[in-house]
Parts: sequence; C-alpha cells; structure tokens
Amino acid sequence: MTGRLNSAQPYALGMFRIVIGLLFACHGAVDLLGLFGGADGSGGTVETGTWPGWYAALIELVGGTLVLLGLGTRAAAFVSSGAMAYAYFKVHQPQALWPIENSGESAAMYCWAMFLLVFTGSGALGLDRLFTKDSSANGEREAERTPVTA
Repeated sequence: MTGRLNSAQPYALGMFRIVIGLLFACHGAVDLLGLFGGADGSGGTVETGTWPGWYAALIELVGGTLVLLGLGTRAAAFVSSGAMAYAYFKVHQPQALWPIENSGESAAMYCWAMFLLVFTGSGALGLDRLFTKDSSANGEREAERTPVTA
C-alpha cells in the first residue's frame, strides 16, 4: 500500500499545485481584470498602483499562473507565500487574533500551501520538469563522452 501511494506522490503533488495555482490566480483576476464579479461585485477592478491591493492582485495573478503551469514553481511560490503572510499579518491579524475571527483563513491557507510548494517543487505535470529533463539528459550525454580517469 505504501509503495503505491509513494509512486503516486508526484502526481498528487502536481494536482495540488495545479488547483492551488488556479485558485490563487483567480483571486488576482478578480481584482485586476474584473472577472467573476470583480473587486466590487459589479466587474470593477482595483485602481492601478494602489498599495497593497493592486500589488497583491498582481502577485496573485502572475504567481498563481506560474504555479499552475509549474514554471518557476519554487520562486513563484516563495513570493506568493510571502505576499500572503504580509496580507495576513498586516490586513487580517490586527482585526482579531484567530483567522476564523478576522476573515484571514484564505490568506493563511495560501501562505502555507505556497510555502509547501517552495520545498516540494512542482511535482509531476509541470513545465519545470520538461526543462530539467532536457538539461539532465544533456548532462548525462556529456558524462558518457568524458572518459573516467583514476
């Protein structure tokens, strides 16, 4: 049983990354593009350059898209995790201590989900894997051509 679960781990991690990236990007699309009802519920967007809302939405849209695609996953997840930590401690936590009281559950969950992806990487089904396979395959070919000396 453990062997089967371990062999499926990269695929489960890849699906986790895809779902988290998609949902995170949707938050940015709401504020930047006015999708899904927009920032004000009637298709409005956040004013360009406003702190911290516009920058947070930009990080959500770009970071979420990169995580969704599995492209630069660790770096995108690192920046996204930091943005959500900032959102929690500067926006939500001053209202109340617990996330359930201050409406900071999503910021806390995204912070920790992205933090996990920093350490695990993209898993299966990510574009990161395509680039690492190409570079490792070339590295193996070069190693085969180089004679081993004692």
